[in-house]
This record gives sequence, C-alpha cells and structure tokens, in this order.
Amino acid sequence: MYLHLGRDVVVRLSDVVAILDMETATVGPLTRDFLKQAERELRVTTITDDIPKSFVLTVEGGTERVYLSQIAPATLEKRVESGGLVTDALV
Repeated sequence: MYLHLGRDVVVRLSDVVAILDMETATVGPLTRDFLKQAERELRVTTITDDIPKSFVLTVEGGTERVYLSQIAPATLEKRVESGGLVTDALV
C-alpha cells in the first residue's frame, strides 16, 4: 500500500516510520539537528513551495529519507487510518 504525501509523491506505507508536525517537532534541538544533518546528506525531499506543515520520515532500502509536505500531519494520519488516498494500485 502507498501513502500520497502531496503533489505526485507517494511512499510505501511500510516504509513510513513517523509523521510529524513541523511546528511542534522542530521546537527541540535534537529534531532540528536531525533535519539539518539529513539536508546536508541530501536525504530531504521538499514537495511544497509553501511552508511545510509536516515531515514524514521513511526508511527506504535501509536509507532514512525525510519528506517535507504541505499536508497537515492529522490529514496524513487520517489517510493512513481510513485507507483514503492509500492504494495498492499506485506503482
């Protein structure tokens, strides 16, 4: 199954480790440092031109990747729970 993160980006649901709120999660220095390090290592994919509302941490093939999305974390979580916009058909 896949989760649509915005625009034309989908990730395997089994690869999703965490869906976090940018506003509250980046308050702590550890999270800010993690995001800075991921950006330096080119493991961040920004899928919005606006200020991101959420970031999704995945592990794909043993590599951590961070997606910055304009979609609110609550909306992404609802998609996971309801199966809405989560599909087996996307390849």
